[in-house]
Amino acid sequence: MEILGAPITELAKYLGRKVCIYVDYHLNFNETVNDLRRELQDLNQRKEDINLSIQSEAGWGKEVKHEVQGWLERVQEINNEVQTIEEKILRVKWCSKGCLGKLVCRKIEVVKRIHERGSFPDGLTVDKPPPRGIILPTENIVGEDSAKRKIWGHLMGTEIRMIGVCGIGGVGKTTIMKHIHNELLSVSNFDRVIWVTVSNPLNIIKLQENIAGAMNDRLRLPEGEDKVRRAATLMGIMEAVGRYVLILDDVWEKFSLMEVGIPEPTTQNGSKIVITTRSIEVCQRMGYNIVKVEPLSFQESLDLFSDKVGRHLLQVPNLEGILKLIVKECGGLPLAIVVIAETMKGEDDVNVWNNTLNELRERVESVNDIDKEIFEKLRFSFDHLKSSEIQNCFLYCSLFCEDYALRTRELIEGWIDEGLIDGLRSRKAAYDKGHAFLKKLVKNCLLEKTVDWSGDVFQMHDVIRDMAIKSIGPEFGYMVEAGMKLTEVPNEQGWRNDLKKVSLMENNISKISPRLSPKCPTLSTLILSDNRNLLEIPQSFFEGMSELKVLDLSRTAIEALPNSISNLENLSALRLELCGSLKCLPSLAKLKALKKLNLNRSGINVVPQGMEKLISLEYLDLYRCKNLKEIPIGMLSNLSHLQYLVVDAKLKIKVEEVALLSKLETFECVFDEIQGFNYFVKSQDFQILTDYRIAIGAGLYDLIEFIMDRKKLVVLIYNCDIGGECVVLPDNIQYLWIGECKNMRSSLNKTALLEKATQLSYCRIECCEDMECVVELDSSSCSVLDNIEELCLRKLPNLSVLVRVEGVATPPHVFSNLQILVISECSGIRKLLPLELMQALQNIEKIEVSDCEQMEEIITSSDSDASLDKLNFSKLRILQLWSLPQLESICSAKRVMVCNSIEEIWIDECPKLKRIPMQLPLLDNGQPSPPPCLKEIKIDEESKEWWESVEWDHKNLLRPFLKYSA
Repeated sequence: MEILGAPITELAKYLGRKVCIYVDYHLNFNETVNDLRRELQDLNQRKEDINLSIQSEAGWGKEVKHEVQGWLERVQEINNEVQTIEEKILRVKWCSKGCLGKLVCRKIEVVKRIHERGSFPDGLTVDKPPPRGIILPTENIVGEDSAKRKIWGHLMGTEIRMIGVCGIGGVGKTTIMKHIHNELLSVSNFDRVIWVTVSNPLNIIKLQENIAGAMNDRLRLPEGEDKVRRAATLMGIMEAVGRYVLILDDVWEKFSLMEVGIPEPTTQNGSKIVITTRSIEVCQRMGYNIVKVEPLSFQESLDLFSDKVGRHLLQVPNLEGILKLIVKECGGLPLAIVVIAETMKGEDDVNVWNNTLNELRERVESVNDIDKEIFEKLRFSFDHLKSSEIQNCFLYCSLFCEDYALRTRELIEGWIDEGLIDGLRSRKAAYDKGHAFLKKLVKNCLLEKTVDWSGDVFQMHDVIRDMAIKSIGPEFGYMVEAGMKLTEVPNEQGWRNDLKKVSLMENNISKISPRLSPKCPTLSTLILSDNRNLLEIPQSFFEGMSELKVLDLSRTAIEALPNSISNLENLSALRLELCGSLKCLPSLAKLKALKKLNLNRSGINVVPQGMEKLISLEYLDLYRCKNLKEIPIGMLSNLSHLQYLVVDAKLKIKVEEVALLSKLETFECVFDEIQGFNYFVKSQDFQILTDYRIAIGAGLYDLIEFIMDRKKLVVLIYNCDIGGECVVLPDNIQYLWIGECKNMRSSLNKTALLEKATQLSYCRIECCEDMECVVELDSSSCSVLDNIEELCLRKLPNLSVLVRVEGVATPPHVFSNLQILVISECSGIRKLLPLELMQALQNIEKIEVSDCEQMEEIITSSDSDASLDKLNFSKLRILQLWSLPQLESICSAKRVMVCNSIEEIWIDECPKLKRIPMQLPLLDNGQPSPPPCLKEIKIDEESKEWWESVEWDHKNLLRPFLKYSA
């Protein structure tokens, strides 16, 4: 009895302590919740103070530190997490208060820890980086060495401070200056090189914003202030920069530097300004030293043409002479040469080339009118598109403002709305055709393609846009007054009765005369988007537009639409996205031809009357319609032609209705429960979806946008009982997020959840208390995680091991594509990665482990395992180990890590860690050196003694990279 007594007594004491703690959580629940709210309020106040300080510092040649930006992002994350807890508090049962109280206490500690890290004694910003900004994309420069040398000489000299680069459209002024801009980035003469496109008409406020943005993409000039105050602010910022070169491309009219806020370049400030313009008079009136860019010589023109069209054509009998005559017709203008050469590329028939020469000669009616001459040469390329579909797609691009950055989706959706891509069975087929058209337009040099953070961007050269508007637009019934600073729409005389397409986008139109009723019986497209102050449209305005098919009122302040909209029976696209003041629409019952209704982020509070009768509707966007409460039952099932359906997260829809939409390709919504989701996934029609973002669960409104933005093939499972019912995931799922799900015990590769999801690339699991293991490898293991690139695990308190290997060698392909591994707030895990997994982790780029209270070792192996004395992490760039109080080693003492690509190491609050096993690379002479890509080693301010004591071979070589964080 005595033998049994002691364990029973200890067990009783242990259980007693647990019960007391639970009761304490229960009794103090309300007080604990209030403590969390106070701590979060303090944290957010600290965040606001930091943001205010950043705003005052960031523009003055400074930028926000990465650690500060990371802290701000973490504050936003904790706000989201506390919001989730607040929702739980509202529905918590009496008996569950103890468990939730424990979670609240944990969160208080996390909030406190984040608040403590929000002290940045070394400042929030750092000095601007050296003037090696983003290299501008350029084409090869042909000829004009003399102009380039002259401009460069003026920039490097001390006498001339303002340079005007002049020449006719298409002669290569911008190309030359882009090359000079890129070369300036590699010399030390100037602290900043700033490129801004001005364009026509001149808009002082836009120019001020563009200059500020070009200097610092986080910099925003004060809104609501007049131009004078903004100019003073901008001038102060530019004076603080130091020596700069400001390149203003495509200037059309004289303006005052002081009015904009540009300091006049002087010998004292060392700065210079360069403008490009077609007008010598502009340069003379502004007092600039003129450098004229002359057309190419005949030989330069022939070389450029031959390079573009193919030099082999010069060997075709009887063709060389014709080619030379065509080159002569191009007048030495690189733009015309390139466009015509690309148009004729691959053609070797002499007869066709003869016809080309005749067409070019016929088009040039007036050699004295240089603009008309180049327009007619470019018109030749337009005519040789040979397809009216592609020609109209090209002309559609001219409806946008000059230098407008056209996104792929925006363009193709516009072409679909216009009916330019029509008669196809699916939206995917339309997109495929649209991509082919884009490729054709780029190949013929009628569109220029670049790439930014969002993907492909297309622009029209200003000369080509002018050609489209002036020499082609009227013929096709176009009126383009986009971005012209209009305050009113044209009067009745300006609305010709032969108009087909009108663009008044991005103006300052605030009202339309109640007496205006344009008589435009053939008008099919009207674009009024981005008139931010447009409040209302009179009833009479649409009465003479019976053939209107596309109406775009996006991003206006419109509060209501006139009832005359209801009579536009030919309307096929109604675009009202970001009309936040719009509360309701008139009846849509008569709009049987309507294919697109875009109410994205609009203020509507009720589904438009008659929407169930829109039998042709293919595109319905109700995303972020916060005021919309419900979709009437039975409405969606009537819209049998829907291909695109996006529904606000708060809206409840019947899954049975969605399952009847047999043509649906793009779908985004939230299902309340798993059964409905499973029913939909199993339906035959789900298989044709090419783009979906689907969430299951409640309380997702603020989370869904953060997770799903710009991602395809996404499923989010939140606050569900996964053990109670199997979730049927689509085979082609790419992004999976699981949060706060009960009974999530099985490892991912052992559960039916991911039985066939072999294309999964991103997986995030958080707040699933029952999960014990992520991957379990044995002889029956499936390969569902082979393609995963990012794995993020947060708040899994019972997670004991990431990968469990049971009696089988680790398959070499497991995690072979993993690039990012994040483990946070998993309090039960002691060992992270088994040694057997190292051969697979050859693509890992980032390892982040934080707030894991019991974590002892990152890479673990048995004492008997003598293999792999060097662990090769050839692609590892970032290693972050935070708040790991029990961490004793990264890997065993007999092993080293080879990480020659490492850029950042951040170790914070790991007091027991005694050794960094990272081997330094060796130089040719055999001496060790810091990793070539290393930027910084961060430790917290209080860990200086730890740094001195930690073992790292040749640690003294790394001291220059050491930085302390608060």
